[in-house]
Amino acid sequence: MSTPVLSVDNVSKAYFEFSSELRRFMRWFGIPARTSAEHWVVRHITFRVEPGEAVGIIGHNGAGKSTLLKMITGTTRPTSGHIALHGRVSALLELGLGFNSELSGRENVIHSAGLMGLSQESIASLLPQIEDFAEIGEYFDQPMRTYSSGMQMRVAFSVATAIRPDVLIVDEALSVGDAYFVHKCFRRIKEFREAGTTLLIVSHDAAAIQALCDRALLLDAGSLIMDGNPQQVFDYYNALIADRENAGVRTSSLDDEGRVMTESGTGEVVFKSIELLDANNTRVEYVGVGDDVALRAVARVTGDVDRLVFGYMIRDRLGQAIFGTNTHYTEQAVESARAGQDVVYTARFPMNLGPGTYSVSIALTSAETHLVKNYQWRDLALVFTVANVGRSQFVGSAWVPPQIEVNIVESKALFDA
Repeated sequence: MSTPVLSVDNVSKAYFEFSSELRRFMRWFGIPARTSAEHWVVRHITFRVEPGEAVGIIGHNGAGKSTLLKMITGTTRPTSGHIALHGRVSALLELGLGFNSELSGRENVIHSAGLMGLSQESIASLLPQIEDFAEIGEYFDQPMRTYSSGMQMRVAFSVATAIRPDVLIVDEALSVGDAYFVHKCFRRIKEFREAGTTLLIVSHDAAAIQALCDRALLLDAGSLIMDGNPQQVFDYYNALIADRENAGVRTSSLDDEGRVMTESGTGEVVFKSIELLDANNTRVEYVGVGDDVALRAVARVTGDVDRLVFGYMIRDRLGQAIFGTNTHYTEQAVESARAGQDVVYTARFPMNLGPGTYSVSIALTSAETHLVKNYQWRDLALVFTVANVGRSQFVGSAWVPPQIEVNIVESKALFDA
């Protein structure tokens, strides 16, 4: 059994207030001193990360994510518990952390690379490729106080990843970058992963976590409340958000045929059934590429509601959104649904997806999002498989059959010769 790259054992972090500076000074030297207030931001967190594993950390603002990363990287110390981290570590924490705004980008790179333990010879050899990757042109030799937040992120990421680390830690830094550079960063991160780098990333981007990570940790109020598959963890996280926005929401995890589903809702309207039908209205679980299908859902109204919206999202096996819509967008919301009524929704479409396994998430709400009034919201409500039967070979998650024209035109130069 391999030794974990990271071990976090029963770690907690508190910030203290003191009635006098003397008491604070006494605490610095280990002398017992009474505090006037204690603020616990992380409580009793334990987990392991194996070599080469990629772990995402999610949670709402103030959940303790950044504080946990700071303790892991040694920027701050835990109040209790133990953290063990092995190997070369490269971290992108708070934007601009460790940079001097009066120094140029080049000077800050040299300084930061030195703090990373690189020799002057190594820094000199790496500097051109760092400058090239950052792509900020002449600003590289200008004071950093003239940089935008996106330019700072470019320099920070470029120097942090100049040499492939054993462990790469990223805390929301990529959220401020432009789309082009963010794609460039993710490409480098994927290359590092393929080479064996362990990744620890904090992000609110579900697609990024699901694409990069093997596991996800969900923090809430400083505690670790879930550790598991990224899609399942994000489903539960979304249910918690709905829980905060809608009084009386019930959140539960259901085990159905080995799959973990997350469900929430106030219950005024609930799903009776959900099924995928072929062109003959026969229930199916296997569909051919391009086949005409219908997604049919039956909802029972248990309590009067002023407005009812049905929505669904098709996701790939990694949980990334492929297509989603709802009756708010299509201007087909039901007004004034009454208790005892059943509402039947039928969405017909060609299955223009690539071969693979897909899931469907469904929702009954009052508006375009489940954060307003969430009557029922269910992930992994339906799972189906798409196979390529009788279509020409293609790659990708979407089937967009083209009409390709091929014309051979003789070069004029050939006739001139």
